[in-house]
Amino acid sequence: MPNAALGPSFDWRLVRSFLAVLDAGSLTGAARSSGAHQPTLSRHVAELEAQLGLPLFERTGRGVTPTAAALAIAEAARQMEAGADRLALQLARRREATTGSVRISTSHVAAAWLLPPVLAALQQAEPGIQLELVGSNALSNLLRREADIAVRMLRPTQGSLVARKLADLPIVAAAHSSYLQRHGTPRRPQDLLQHRLIGFDRDTSIQRGFARQGLPLSRESFALRTDDQVAYGQLVASGAGIGFVTAYCLASWPGVRALLPMLQIPPLPCWLAVHREIRGNKVVKRVYDFLAEALPRELQRSALT
Repeated sequence: MPNAALGPSFDWRLVRSFLAVLDAGSLTGAARSSGAHQPTLSRHVAELEAQLGLPLFERTGRGVTPTAAALAIAEAARQMEAGADRLALQLARRREATTGSVRISTSHVAAAWLLPPVLAALQQAEPGIQLELVGSNALSNLLRREADIAVRMLRPTQGSLVARKLADLPIVAAAHSSYLQRHGTPRRPQDLLQHRLIGFDRDTSIQRGFARQGLPLSRESFALRTDDQVAYGQLVASGAGIGFVTAYCLASWPGVRALLPMLQIPPLPCWLAVHREIRGNKVVKRVYDFLAEALPRELQRSALT
């Protein structure tokens, strides 16, 4: 086989047309499968044969038959085509690359135990996006543009925000197995009165919830009290007593188990919010769409753990 050199002006489309004819066995079939015109394919094959100085196909009444030269270069041609496809894909991704920074605000609890695995996955999918995570319970930060996206546990009511409900988050009574081994496992809601309970300090929401269920508890009924919700969760995870936490946290606390499934604790709604004017930003939109898909999946995963 002559040592034919392909110069810098070589048309790489000739290789694609050659492979189309080789795979189809005819110019007609190649045109049908590739979407190219038959005369174009015929011209490309003829040009490639001229550059190589070798015939690549023998024309027959029913199509074409590859010559020994065609079979000899077929594998190299396929590698060349695959390389061209990879290059085209990389160039397309480069053109569509998303870069920039996005600031995400959420509650302290979600910032500690819900968002981290989701943001880690987002970084893998979009390494060009820089993420800033803000633990805050205030909705006003979106309105003041202190954050681009918020994950919130109540529905935003401001008309300038676009909000999407992602899930209802169950709240459960929970305790570490070490505490239950020392103090026993409550079987009825009334049994909680005999246990060390973890409550809030100035926030009375837990007390109001028990009052609605006919179990009036005073502030002193809670042996440990804190309004720091991260510290609250760590107290439960450390076996300090029985607390009332968002169910997804249990996946991050080995040894902590849910108790008293008959307790009717209203769930927390989880909303994803963004300022209406920022929603059209390409980078913010990418992060918003990723969170809208990944957060419900993460919540489902943690529920099964």
